[in-house]
Amino acid sequence: MKNRWADGEAARFAEDPLQMRVYTSRLIGSDEDLVLHGGGNTSVKTTIENLFGEPENVLYVKGSGWDLATIEAAGFSPVKLDVLKRMAELDKLTDTDMVKYQRAAMLDPSAPNPSVEAILHAIIPFRYVDHTHADAVVTISNTADGEQRVHDLYGDRVVLIPYVMPGFELARKVAEMTSHLDWSRLEGMILMNHGVFSFADEAKTSYERMISLVETAEAYLRDNGTWDPASATAPSTVDAGQLSRLRKYVSIAAGKPMICAADNGEVARGFSQLADMVDVASRGPLTPDHVIRTKRIPLIVEAEIEQAMERYVAQYKAYFDANSNGELTCLDPAPRWAVWPDTGVLAFGATVREAEIVADISRHTIRCIQWAESLGGWSVLDAKHIFEVEYWDLEQAKLRKGGAKSPLSGRVALVTGAASGIGRACVNSLLVRGAAVIALDLNSDIVDLFGRSEVLGLVCDVCNTEALGESVRSGICAFGGLDIVISNAGMFPASQAIADMDDDAWNRSMELNLSSHQKLLTTTIPYLKYGIEPAVVVVGSKNVSAPGPGASAYSAAKAGLNQLARVAALELATDGIRVNVVHPNAVFDTGIWTDEVLASRAASYGLSVDEYKKNNMLRTEVGSNDVAEMVCEMAGPLFAKTTGAQIPVDGGNERVV
Repeated sequence: MKNRWADGEAARFAEDPLQMRVYTSRLIGSDEDLVLHGGGNTSVKTTIENLFGEPENVLYVKGSGWDLATIEAAGFSPVKLDVLKRMAELDKLTDTDMVKYQRAAMLDPSAPNPSVEAILHAIIPFRYVDHTHADAVVTISNTADGEQRVHDLYGDRVVLIPYVMPGFELARKVAEMTSHLDWSRLEGMILMNHGVFSFADEAKTSYERMISLVETAEAYLRDNGTWDPASATAPSTVDAGQLSRLRKYVSIAAGKPMICAADNGEVARGFSQLADMVDVASRGPLTPDHVIRTKRIPLIVEAEIEQAMERYVAQYKAYFDANSNGELTCLDPAPRWAVWPDTGVLAFGATVREAEIVADISRHTIRCIQWAESLGGWSVLDAKHIFEVEYWDLEQAKLRKGGAKSPLSGRVALVTGAASGIGRACVNSLLVRGAAVIALDLNSDIVDLFGRSEVLGLVCDVCNTEALGESVRSGICAFGGLDIVISNAGMFPASQAIADMDDDAWNRSMELNLSSHQKLLTTTIPYLKYGIEPAVVVVGSKNVSAPGPGASAYSAAKAGLNQLARVAALELATDGIRVNVVHPNAVFDTGIWTDEVLASRAASYGLSVDEYKKNNMLRTEVGSNDVAEMVCEMAGPLFAKTTGAQIPVDGGNERVV
């Protein structure tokens, strides 16, 4: 645990309690051993001038939906402190009323909803309050004798609170247990199976108390067990075909396409190889807060994937039936993380970001499980308590704020020739539609070109069967499967009459413009068979139906590609794989149209360059984005019932029409 406080930086906020609150909140949020993805909350009590120029005691508490790592002043909800304290004195208060009256007590109606623990923050008699789900502290509390261990470890430094559902009931429990305590002697509170609070009248003191409490727990773990998690005892690789099948079944159970991120690293493999892995992994989450992201337990991947999924779904429905009050609607029963014995750990999400969050949580969980086991046994809350949080309406509301679903959300696409021109435009159009993209190109710029985790840029010579296969497998390990293939890579040779044709020019065109597309189909078809609404879109050319002089090498290759696509549509239809072709023409913002080639082609038609660019029926230029939009529509739901189609994007060509 690292103390990140910097006196020089903090001095800038000495006169502004809210900005100081932002500063220390970010210190906490930047350490994933303290909080993960929106977890934890912080607050500050201060006095401000209200609309009437009167002093008003206010609690600025983290607002719902904000992450401590990046929070700004706007992320804190200003709530009347006196109202919150009076709410704590009520005998009962429903969750709905708590949210309603907290919001009614806000001084800024445009601010986010206050944390569900705002009342608890209000009754703690210190200016600054910090709350985290520190791994080390929660791990110790998640042991069979966790309460005694925590008591022995901290003594009178903290008040120990048994697990209570967050919200009003927790605030009431804390008020009851501390009514006769001398708060001035306390450094914090430990909430069993939940987390840790620290507090003080100075931001620095509260933050340093948090660090100290967690450091104490970490030292205890180091002194009493194995600090470093188990490493793999044997190498293994992820079977991309099996992973694709698994992702298909998970998507079916979820009722939507899911991204799957595979972790085959040393620590993940080490956990998957533990002798008692199935037992310890299936006991429950690190904290109840994680259940809305991870479900209660992971899927254990077995050789018979379909049967393993059937068992998991049945177990989830039994868990729901056993704990439901008869008025709730069962959520989708799909797992959100999985352990693949001897292979690693998997994370599922409707988007790449969701899968990343689950992966982070599961990575911390498997470490904490091993810590707890070294202390005598991993022991978590029972299924009923976990269910209460998973189906708590206040938590579910956070997930319902996702907004409208993008048309290709959760789907995985592969684009060749993705570093420029039509390929690059296709990647951008796919991203707008919510897809994850495997982007291949011979240009090394592809690796960092898009700068987003939704894109895996790989340097690949698509003419090399082995390299292509390795790139496809890498992409599937990153995202879980393959649904869309945009077969785009190509080149336009310099104009050359047949009489003057040299073998190298002809062979280069055939290799890239035709044979590489066959290699791509052959490589990807086994994975597309497990794709979600799988589709192939081939980028052809106007030259298929209307070739031009001097372009025999290009036109013949594209004509062969067109026939390849037609045969693929015939062969793959029984697997539900659509194959369609888009025929662009005169797309001049691509790499194949150098100034030299453009001038040469224009001259061959007796046109100026500008005339040549608009040499179509609509007298309009066709750009890469125009083609990409058509390509992505053909890969999406609009063309769900179409295969074997050929659509021109050329502004209208008299020779084609």
